[in-house]
Amino acid sequence: MPALYARELVAGPAPLKDVHFVLNSAAVAGLLGGEEAIASMAAVHVFGGKTWATWLVWYNSPGSYSMGIRFMRLARSASPAYDHGKVQTDLAALFEYNGSKGPKFMAVHSGTNMQDTGHIAALLKKECAELTEVAGEAGGRESRSVSVTIAQLGRSPKASAEVESPIPYVTYFASIPVLISMVTCVLSAVYNDWYAFAIILFGIIANGSASMVIGSGKFFFSHPEPAPGSPQGDGILDFDDGVVLLKGEEGAVNAVTRGRFFLLFQSKHASSKLRICSIFLIAQSLAMLVLISQSSFFGQLMFVISLASSWAYNLWVWTFDKEAIQRQILKNILGRPKFTKFILKTRTSMLVFVALALRLKDPAEIMKVFVIPNTAVWEKWKEMVIKCLINEQEFEFEDQHWNCDGFCDEQKSLLKTLLEDAMVAYELFKEHEDKIIAPQ
Repeated sequence: MPALYARELVAGPAPLKDVHFVLNSAAVAGLLGGEEAIASMAAVHVFGGKTWATWLVWYNSPGSYSMGIRFMRLARSASPAYDHGKVQTDLAALFEYNGSKGPKFMAVHSGTNMQDTGHIAALLKKECAELTEVAGEAGGRESRSVSVTIAQLGRSPKASAEVESPIPYVTYFASIPVLISMVTCVLSAVYNDWYAFAIILFGIIANGSASMVIGSGKFFFSHPEPAPGSPQGDGILDFDDGVVLLKGEEGAVNAVTRGRFFLLFQSKHASSKLRICSIFLIAQSLAMLVLISQSSFFGQLMFVISLASSWAYNLWVWTFDKEAIQRQILKNILGRPKFTKFILKTRTSMLVFVALALRLKDPAEIMKVFVIPNTAVWEKWKEMVIKCLINEQEFEFEDQHWNCDGFCDEQKSLLKTLLEDAMVAYELFKEHEDKIIAPQ
């Protein structure tokens, strides 16, 4: 039987045919895992929160190219801080901590009206949406159920404050990939595989130095301070499935509607350092493609083991719900606000309930809440309800209230339905008034 020979699938002469060089697939695998690696880098601040945590990211990590790109974005977002010689950067550029758009906000006393709020308001909205405990549910007819969550905000936070980590234990586990990367690097040198030794060491230095630069920044939360003599900041965050009533000082409400996270670096050269780290990480990813293919099978095995251990740790950190952790941080900043959730079955009931919960008596403030159709029936309904709110009267409507002169039967029926919705909201409010009108 004739011998079988391997046959190339290239017909004719090809350039560089005599070069014995192979691009190894292990090096390509090292380019993957960027999102997981970035989550691990974020752990220095979100989970660690201490300077020593930066020493637990000195390991050969995959995803260096993606990290290099993100570091360049972070460097471009750098801007001088108010303190001389300091630089602040946008965390959204690296960790996506300021990227969400929040619901619209309307302040009932100060007149502030914001069509779009920021990331902090979006976090609070999500926190309220996920509340499972309902304090009360209105009766009456049902058209479309909406939630009203009353957020009794705590103390007004400082205008700028360093964020403390809610779960600092996570970074301790980074010592495992650090140890494995060190051992694989040493073993590669012991067995004279200098290509594998060089690329693993390069990865350790690139990832570790990037962590040190990020770790030199402080994780801060800031919001604008209100003007002296500002009224209560009570207002409404309005979204599709309901509303959140923010009750508290103007400073506390500002923290929700205008607050943001950022990194504050002590050095004015932080932007340059971030750019150097970016170049270093991208260079490491390219060197990986070239050098690892020149190493022996043992060296390649050491390289893959170092990547696998760090990728496993990065993946574990990545599985944590970053948004839930940010919400925990936000609640700590706001002094553990108290949330009370109610369900109303019509939007009309919701409008009346909101006006009662905010204790509105000024017609101008009430009109901000009552965004309703400009028809004869709705105008009559608004007149009756506003009168009850201003005079703090009970919502008790009878036949004479909806049997108005000049209204046809259909209009009288509609007015009766709307007034019954108002009475349902009033009953729910009086039942839980002690929870709603809580002392600040």
